[in-house]
Amino acid sequence: MWFKLAFFVLAACAAGGSAEQARFDNYRVYEVSIDTARQLQALQQLELNSDGYSFWESPVQTNMRLSIVVPPHKFAHFEELTTALALKTRLQIEDFQKVIDAERPNRSTRATFGWTDYYTVEEIYAWMDEIVAQNPSILTGSVYGKSYEGRDLKAIKLSQKAGNPGIFIEANIHAREWISSATATWLLNELLTSTNPAVQDLAQNYDWYFIMIANPDGLAYTKTTNRQWRKTRQPVNDLCVGTDPNRNFDYFWMNGGASSVPCSDTFAGPAPFSEPETKAMADYYATIADKINIQFSFHSYGQYLLTPFGFSGAPQPSNNADLQQIATVTAAAIQATFGTRYTFGNSASVLYVTSGSTVDYFVGVHGTKLGYTFEFRDTGATGFVLPANQIIPNAQETLNGLIAFVAEAKRLGYV
Repeated sequence: MWFKLAFFVLAACAAGGSAEQARFDNYRVYEVSIDTARQLQALQQLELNSDGYSFWESPVQTNMRLSIVVPPHKFAHFEELTTALALKTRLQIEDFQKVIDAERPNRSTRATFGWTDYYTVEEIYAWMDEIVAQNPSILTGSVYGKSYEGRDLKAIKLSQKAGNPGIFIEANIHAREWISSATATWLLNELLTSTNPAVQDLAQNYDWYFIMIANPDGLAYTKTTNRQWRKTRQPVNDLCVGTDPNRNFDYFWMNGGASSVPCSDTFAGPAPFSEPETKAMADYYATIADKINIQFSFHSYGQYLLTPFGFSGAPQPSNNADLQQIATVTAAAIQATFGTRYTFGNSASVLYVTSGSTVDYFVGVHGTKLGYTFEFRDTGATGFVLPANQIIPNAQETLNGLIAFVAEAKRLGYV
């Protein structure tokens, strides 16, 4: 009887049966370097049998760094583990709950939608509907599908004249990466309101397609239950919920950097496009792919600008020299704003191997010439829990990067 009770308690927790918000008081976050095959194997086993640990990145290869959240009752065990494996570690965060508590200082004082706080799915969607209603001649809102839990999947197009080159942005495909949708909404607002001639040029002479929240079920879950949640919310089995949607696209699916283990944060799904969110985005993109010259995926964290392809053994795109030249100019413009340094290059080379990602799919299947992944601030001090007072600075430096990006892409003949 005890076993059955414990089993059903675990199943209920995995499925989100409790609405109580998880807390992480005195949890520490460590950055760990994986240098040997033995270390990699041990950390892969630890991820599968976590017993309270959680991983911000899955251990997929040697010569990578990842962050592990360590609960208080595992401090001694973690110290023993690092000694036994000769792991190089760095304490990133002393008390994770304090970082979470400091993320949203204005949560009780906000009056209207803005960019000094983070918002719920419903609040972001309400803002999107409002600005479309206010700008009916240049904005078009659409619902391109439904999430597993029945939420709308929404897109907005900004177009001031026919025949413009297209730029596509998708954000918040990973639920806990709140800065991605906050930055996307700020950018759209800036395109509508800025008096800067360079921004007005972007708004007038390019069509912009935004998916602000690619994973609304996951984002909602981070607000109500677990700030660390990454995946979708479709159950896989009685114990495991969710698929990593950025490993679920049907282009070299499960070809490195993705997991076949359902409870893993990088679980690629039982099949490509198993998630209604990814299938709907792919179907939507297919209707506009011939209009898209540039595609961006917004993520956090780490301060990277990444180019395709990410899957194991992937060739470099034929225009790789141009991709790196554009990245060089973009990173320089970002750094010139507030001094924020971005690392750029091929995603598998400078970060780690991934497969089934949005960028690889859009470039590999639809032939989009310029596809990039942004990994926004910071480099580990707060990780995914970037304080809300950094939303606007992050967005401002991103916009300056995009201005430089488009100018260089135009010089090279891509737009």
